[in-house]
Amino acid sequence: MTSNKSSLMQPKDKIGRRKLLAGAAGAAAILGPAAALDAAAEEPAGSFTPPSSLAHLADLRSYRTRRSSSFDRTGGNADFAKIAPGATIPLLEAEGAGLVTHIWFTINSKDEHHLKTLVLRAYWDGETEPSVEVPVGDFFGLTLGEYFNYQSALTTVASIKAMNAYFPMPFGKSARITVTNEGSIPTDSFYYNIDYVTYATPPANMGYFHAQYRQAAPCKGWSNDWSNEYSAAVNDKKNIKGEDNYVFFEAKGRGHFVGVTHGVVQNQQGWFGEGDEMIFIDSDDAPAITGTGTEDYYNGAWNFGGVHGFQPFAYMHNGAPYAKDVEQIGGRYCLYRWHLEDPVTFDQSIKVTIEHGHANHRSDSFFTTAYWYQTEPHTRFPALPAAADRIPKLIEVSGPAAKKS
Repeated sequence: MTSNKSSLMQPKDKIGRRKLLAGAAGAAAILGPAAALDAAAEEPAGSFTPPSSLAHLADLRSYRTRRSSSFDRTGGNADFAKIAPGATIPLLEAEGAGLVTHIWFTINSKDEHHLKTLVLRAYWDGETEPSVEVPVGDFFGLTLGEYFNYQSALTTVASIKAMNAYFPMPFGKSARITVTNEGSIPTDSFYYNIDYVTYATPPANMGYFHAQYRQAAPCKGWSNDWSNEYSAAVNDKKNIKGEDNYVFFEAKGRGHFVGVTHGVVQNQQGWFGEGDEMIFIDSDDAPAITGTGTEDYYNGAWNFGGVHGFQPFAYMHNGAPYAKDVEQIGGRYCLYRWHLEDPVTFDQSIKVTIEHGHANHRSDSFFTTAYWYQTEPHTRFPALPAAADRIPKLIEVSGPAAKKS
């Protein structure tokens, strides 16, 4: 009886343990290939399940830690790079399999618009078209070209003017990250640290990191002949299929969308955020996901408190950490949303959009960066707007809605 019981219990125990490991690997995949790789490893005999995620800090790792930085190669203290107008400098050139874990920049420049004129690009596995192409400030959530401090799960700006990003960025054969000065003024000091790890073999089941900048300055509203956001002419307008929505990004392949940063300059009076997000998945004719308002998508509510109640907020998954002159002509907002527990998956294609006002009635200016993971090759990005056009400014639009009451 003892031997029979032992033979029955052994497979059952293994099956249960394997199911647990498979579940852990799936959850870790959301956080990136490095976590998935560690979670998928077979536990040695006699091991235990840690009581909390922090217990995994004690796990021994099977990768090598590396850094590419602007340190002074002579041993001096000139720990920065200079970037002439029109010049591109490499920030990381790595061979083999690995994962970028952290990017830190700080910049000294006489160009007041350097957050918009400096452009970050990343290329994985020898590709010729970048998987990341974003003005430096926008990549870190400074979407209107101004510095402010805030903290989130994936991006932070610390005192003073220290920009950080923590997106896992895997590569199977090589990684190349560059920055280009597309302005007319030299960058005096560009400091950088890019932390990464290398593996003997590429992480399994990895998606490649992508980040794409877009803007509409202004968005094209269908009418300026409205008195307020809730007039019948606006509220009765229908938009079922997202026609003329602002597009954060479109992609083909298999992957998942993980978030967006969003800058707004109001060209019109009133609340800009009655627009709903609409996400089309795998060539659906109608959106698979439709929201209830812009502030709702960014996980706030009731127009973030409005003229008399707005207070900046910056949480791990969502925020409106900066705003000025809210609901006024010239009003400015910086917003972000991370889909960490709820990445939006796609098997063939995805199109992530949002209305600019209800049914796209408003003509404000949007500046956005979308972040996602997918298989390669990726769809070629739209051409980056010229540096001068990326600088946010008030745009005059016609109609009574553009006049202050």
